[in-house]
Amino acid sequence: MANLKYTTIETLENELLGEIGTPRRDAFEEAVTEEIHAYHIGEAIKAARKERNLTQDQLAELMGVKKAQVSRIERGMNPTLNTITRAFRALDMAVSLNWDNKSIALT
Repeated sequence: MANLKYTTIETLENELLGEIGTPRRDAFEEAVTEEIHAYHIGEAIKAARKERNLTQDQLAELMGVKKAQVSRIERGMNPTLNTITRAFRALDMAVSLNWDNKSIALT
């Protein structure tokens, strides 16, 4: 029977993505963070749509887009700021963008 070699996830990440702080690793971690944020925005839109008892078709009509676009937004697939704002407006939600102690109302 062959001897198995165990490796930690940290070791694999370092081998495949580079050490923490390297450009390749930083780019990967930034991309993952962006995907997580997009997912959370999509989930918030989906929850608000369901709270209002709207179908994806109905929200799409209110936004002036196709149902497929609403589906992509809810799955966190590359939502643009413009599309997110349209969704929040259609759902009659007040949303603001906050950074460096500054805030801009989006809706």
